Amino acid sequence: MTAPHREIRALHTAGTLTVYQAYSPVIGVPAAREGRFPAAWKRDRMTWIKPSFLWMMYRCGWGTKEGQETVLAVEITREGFAWALENAELSHYVRGVHPDRAAWRRGLRRSPTRVQWDPERDLHLNPLPYRSLQLGLGGEAARRYADEWLVSVRDVTPLARDIHGLVAAGRHDEAAALLPRETPYDPGCTVPAGLPNSQVSVANTPSSAAPAERWTARAASLSRSTPTHRS
Repeated sequence: MTAPHREIRALHTAGTLTVYQAYSPVIGVPAAREGRFPAAWKRDRMTWIKPSFLWMMYRCGWGTKEGQETVLAVEITREGFAWALENAELSHYVRGVHPDRAAWRRGLRRSPTRVQWDPERDLHLNPLPYRSLQLGLGGEAARRYADEWLVSVRDVTPLARDIHGLVAAGRHDEAAALLPRETPYDPGCTVPAGLPNSQVSVANTPSSAAPAERWTARAASLSRSTPTHRS
């Protein structure tokens, strides 16, 4: 079955969903240890969160890019995610969605959140023919993210490295089995799409905590097998 062109897919439970970010160890290690972002994390800068694990792997090169060596799985509240979407503007002008560029720019100035749809990635990080959501959080949204929406922060760098190693060895089924179980997610609000809202696919089925809990247990066991602190 072909995935809809634009669809929110995420690891989620009845009350939370998981997004991914990658930081230098200066930020990532204490964030995972303390369950919150350290003082070095700047609330006045826009930060991008990604519900897609593989898109995060594409962005950070499986945790090998400079300044992105620590991959975090950040669990946030559904309410926070919905607030971010409800207060978002598209990151780029789209003819037919915005009356004109001036209206789009006014929307950008008013909105603390940016929505961007980028090609989803496969295990080899090649682009797929459908899109995955990114959310840019700035101003009030960044502050709420750090201070109100966080439920947990986990270092999943060991998991990223294990999956990458299996892919490199050609053991694709084993690699796929370790991926987070991302399923269609209904945010319960309007999603800026760059298309009429009717063309953005969201799930209307109840969320299940079980897949997220099973994956969390696997990820935790992998994280324990590799030290979090690195020089």
